[in-house]
Amino acid sequence: MRKYTLVILTLVTSSSLFAQWDVSASMGLDFKSMPTFRDYININFSSAGNQISSFKSAVAFGAEADYKLSKNFALGVEYNLQIDSYNGNGSTYEISYSLHRPSLMAYYIIPGVGYQFKLGGGVGYRSVSLNERIITETKYSASGFGLVFKAEGNTMLANHFYALIGGNLRYDSTGDVTNGSQKIVNNSTGDKLNLNSISFGIYLGITFTF
Repeated sequence: MRKYTLVILTLVTSSSLFAQWDVSASMGLDFKSMPTFRDYININFSSAGNQISSFKSAVAFGAEADYKLSKNFALGVEYNLQIDSYNGNGSTYEISYSLHRPSLMAYYIIPGVGYQFKLGGGVGYRSVSLNERIITETKYSASGFGLVFKAEGNTMLANHFYALIGGNLRYDSTGDVTNGSQKIVNNSTGDKLNLNSISFGIYLGITFTF
């Protein structure tokens, strides 16, 4: 009986040590290369002094929940939103989009006293909502998949609260944006508009552990 009691206590103790949640929220900047989007705007709607460069910044917001299976390994779910817009032709043209990037994540954790480092990656579904205004506004959408690799550090601010700083590398493949059967075509190149991109980002936030 004592043997079984010790086994149960060991399992409970291990669970209390390792069964922890990290919940975080963050905001940052992505530096993205989105060739089809860039060429479509530069060729058709931008002036010489208002061209989109090879890498353009965009705002990103994130939220994540991770479950620690052990002190060195965690699984989680991330939701990330990238938003961007462009105005051209004397404000007669406007295009904006929201790129939703949920991902299933896996991490290797390096714990310490008052800090932890997390290295990992994930894969997930991608969804785009795009608005284009040329006199009238038209809404488009697209969906695809994406990959993400992340490295982040957490430094304790108070009991259960950590300051978060991190960086990521992402590949997103969204497919062509559509409005029913209608697609946006760059008549100069024949390319259909998509938001396929490679990006790297930096972000700051806060993590709550329990």
